[in-house]
Amino acid sequence: MNVESFLRYLRYEKNYSSYTVLFYKKDLEQFVEFRRGLRSDAEVMPVESDDVRNWIISLSEQGMSPRTISRKISALRSYYKFVQSRGEVVDNPVVGVKLPKTRKTLPSFVRPERMEQLLDADVSVDDFELMRDRLIVAMLYETGMRRAELIGLQDVAVDNNTCELRVLGKRNKERVIPYGRQLQEAISVYRAKRNEVVGETKYFFVRKNTMPMYDKLIYNIVHRALGEVSTLAKKSPHVLRHSFASAMLNDGAGINSVKELLGHSSLASTEVYTHITFEELKQSYKQAHPRAEKKGGHYGR
Repeated sequence: MNVESFLRYLRYEKNYSSYTVLFYKKDLEQFVEFRRGLRSDAEVMPVESDDVRNWIISLSEQGMSPRTISRKISALRSYYKFVQSRGEVVDNPVVGVKLPKTRKTLPSFVRPERMEQLLDADVSVDDFELMRDRLIVAMLYETGMRRAELIGLQDVAVDNNTCELRVLGKRNKERVIPYGRQLQEAISVYRAKRNEVVGETKYFFVRKNTMPMYDKLIYNIVHRALGEVSTLAKKSPHVLRHSFASAMLNDGAGINSVKELLGHSSLASTEVYTHITFEELKQSYKQAHPRAEKKGGHYGR
């Protein structure tokens, strides 16, 4: 099972992020290792549907969630579609294999008042890294951009005069995101400090050694910051993206506008956030309407 050509296809033809390609690589390598332990002739015999089913059972017995298992099987399915299209195999062994049922869970998000508490707290303008880290959290929350988009954000793409920034999203699709006056002020102060400490750079966010940021560092910055105001189990950069979307919809933004700001390719990806707003509406109703929680009554008597 040679996956290198498939991974190159994902990275350079499908324009998947290096982060996504790494997940595909790990999932496929895990399947190969599992199959080697399953049968002695794994290197010479073609993969069968039963191999895939046994892998699903094994992953489930390890306590892996249905969602994670589905992602791994999706990677395997995509690989076999690729090699099938090149004529390297006749049958796709993943076709017809049933996946474990996944529960639909609402995205985790931080309430606006908690984010206000976090972002309005004082931070020393003399400490470059503290100032940078606060701006990273603010920018993720106030623009909804992805972690990879923030890491790749170039300095010339941030126009602080028009309060707009250009990000390169999935499949190299560029979009323009507006931002507000508070972020404009924070960007101005950060840029001045960055140029003083580091010098002018290609990337907007950098480390003191002039090198760009990286995935784990951004995760740690966000996780640490959200830990100050939230008890959520998840405290990742993506939670800030969810928080941006839910805040926008709760404040009356149109779903199509939010879709464009997030860079979603289809409306279905954005619609999940409408469930959050509906839950918020239900809670507001229960708290505000005098008869929402009233028990009993005389109907039908």
